[in-house]
Amino acid sequence: MPYTGNVTVGGPADAHELAELIISKVAVGPHDNNAYLLRCRRTGEQLLIDAAAEPATLLRLAGEAGLAGVVTTHRHGDHWQALAEVVRATGARTYAGREDAPAIPVPTDVPVADGDEIPVGACRLTVRHLVGHTPGSVALVYDDPEGHPHVFTGDSLFPGGVGNTRGDAAAFASLLRDVEAKLFGALPDETWVYPGHGADTTLGAERPHLPEWRERGW
Repeated sequence: MPYTGNVTVGGPADAHELAELIISKVAVGPHDNNAYLLRCRRTGEQLLIDAAAEPATLLRLAGEAGLAGVVTTHRHGDHWQALAEVVRATGARTYAGREDAPAIPVPTDVPVADGDEIPVGACRLTVRHLVGHTPGSVALVYDDPEGHPHVFTGDSLFPGGVGNTRGDAAAFASLLRDVEAKLFGALPDETWVYPGHGADTTLGAERPHLPEWRERGW
């Protein structure tokens, strides 16, 4: 079955199989959060993006291979409800944006900043710091050596707009500016976008709507 990225809470994961990396997407919890398990084909090492909820579901997805790391994309509670239990069960190293790490109740082993790299076996994710939804939100870019890039955006970019900035005009301007410069300005239209909730998209599908987002202010 081809990957669609359409998952539901209680349903199966959907796997996007790339040349060097397998990305498994699952929906968990009362807020319909997405969690992503990344597995390096060469080494078998695995990393989880957002231990949002349902630790049993996430540990079952990881399986016997366990987890080398867990990245929390931002400090909001619906993205780390399962983090303590997942880390306790696996001994995984924890990563989060430097500015958000103090607000996450599970200690962050590796606070990250813009341009840092996070390993997944032989693969690498590049951190992009996006200020606005929270002060320390991060996106993670995987530059597929045999295809287009892939970016995990947390709650900073969705189909149809940037993340919620709760009516804060300065936060919205900051988030839109960072998303435009660090994602749309740096990556091609084919870039696959994996958000923190809901369906996937591509930068190409969203790019024509940037002026509309700027005009509406959310």
